[in-house]
Amino acid sequence: MMGENGTLDLTEGLDAGIQSLGLQLSAAQQEKLLAYLALLSKWNKVYNLTALRDPAQMVTHHLLDSLAAATAFTGARNVLDVGAGGGLPGMILAIWAAEAQPEMRISMIDTVHKKTAFLTQVKAELQLSNTSIYTGRVEQLQLQQLPKQQPFDVITSRAFAELNDFINWSQHLLAPGGRYIALKGLLPNAEIERLPQGWRVLESRPLAVPQLEAERHLIFIERMP
Repeated sequence: MMGENGTLDLTEGLDAGIQSLGLQLSAAQQEKLLAYLALLSKWNKVYNLTALRDPAQMVTHHLLDSLAAATAFTGARNVLDVGAGGGLPGMILAIWAAEAQPEMRISMIDTVHKKTAFLTQVKAELQLSNTSIYTGRVEQLQLQQLPKQQPFDVITSRAFAELNDFINWSQHLLAPGGRYIALKGLLPNAEIERLPQGWRVLESRPLAVPQLEAERHLIFIERMP
C-alpha cells in the first residue's frame, strides 16, 4: 500500500532507477510512466492485467524492467511487441522513444481484447502518437494491415512464448536484415538449442535491473546469412 507520500515514493524510486540505468528521461516522460502505472493499477482491479498489486513493485518489475532494455532498440524504426499484454515492453518503449528516438514507431499485438482495449486507452490518454494497437494472433497479421505495409526491423516480446514459436509465428513480418529481441529471465539455453533452422543467436546480453534481484537477459536473434 502507498502511504501519504506514496506518489512521491514512486517518483523517487523511478528517478533513482532511471539514473542507475544511465538513461535520460525528461520530467514529462517520467510523469507519463507514472500515469501509465496509475492506469494499469486502475484497470487491473477489473481486468487482471498483471499479478502485481503493489505500485512500488510495479515500478521495479514493469517500468525499470522494460526501461533496462530500451537502449537495445536504439536505431530501430519500426518495432512490433508480440503478446503485448498490458504494454510491456511496448508502451514503455513508446514513452522512452517519443523523445529519445522520435522516428521510431511501436506496434503492439495481443489476442485478448481486454488487453488491447487497455492499450488503446493508454495510447489515447497519454497521447502516444507513435503507437499502433492490433487485436489478434500475430501469425494472422499481414503486412497489408500495417501502416505503409512496412515490415518490422525489430520484433520483440516479454514472457510471450518459446523462442521457436515466437519466430515461426511472426517471421513473415520481419524485414530483411531485421532481428528479434526477446526479453527473458534466466538464459533459455534449451530454447536456444531449439531455434528454427536458418536462425541464430547474435548475442545473449545479461541485464541489470535496478532494485530487482532476478536474472534478466536480452536474446538477439537473426536469420543466418
